[in-house]
Amino acid sequence: MGHLQAKAQQTIGQEAVRAMERKFMELAYEEAVQAGLRQEVPIGAVLVDADGLVLAQDGNRTIELSDPSAHAEILVLRAGGLSSQNYRLTGATLFVTLEPCLMCMGALIHARLAHVVFAALDPKAGAAVSRYQIGQDQRLNHSLIVSQGPMASQCGELLRNFFKAKRQATLACSNRPSETKKRQSLLALPFKEE
Repeated sequence: MGHLQAKAQQTIGQEAVRAMERKFMELAYEEAVQAGLRQEVPIGAVLVDADGLVLAQDGNRTIELSDPSAHAEILVLRAGGLSSQNYRLTGATLFVTLEPCLMCMGALIHARLAHVVFAALDPKAGAAVSRYQIGQDQRLNHSLIVSQGPMASQCGELLRNFFKAKRQATLACSNRPSETKKRQSLLALPFKEE
C-alpha cells in the first residue's frame, strides 16, 4: 500500500472515530438536557462497550435520589455493571458532557474502563485533566485514556445557562418583600446563650 493510500485510510479512520464520538456525545447531551429539566445539574453520560454497543445512558440524579454519588457517570457504571454482570467494564468507553470529578474518576479506575471522552472542561473540580490527572497517575494500578471530545461549547453553554437561571431564580426569590421581612425578623431575634 502506498503512502498516500495509507494516509487516506488513516484520515478516513479518524473521521469515523470523530463521527462515532459525536454520536455518543449527542446521546450524553440529551441525557444532560433531561437532567436539567428535572432541576438536576445538567450532566449526561453514555457507557459504550468495546464493540460500540450502548450499555447504559443517564443524567445526574443526585437530588431525585437524595444521593450525593448519583452523578451521571456513577449511574451508568452501575447500570453497565448490572447489564454485563461484571463490575469490571474492561474495554468500555464513557462519554460524558463534563470532565469527571474525583469521585467519578476513581470509580472509572476501579471499573477498569479503557477510555473516557468528556466534552466541557471543569476547571474547578475536573479530575481527568484540569485539577488532577487521575487517569494517567502511574501510582494507581490502572490507567485509562482520557480525551476531550466533541461538543465542548454546547455542553459548557448548557451548564452556564442552568446555573445562570438558578442564580436569577434565587435572586428573584430573595428580593420578594415577604422574604426580606422574614430575613429581617430572623436577624432581629435575640441571641440566646446556653
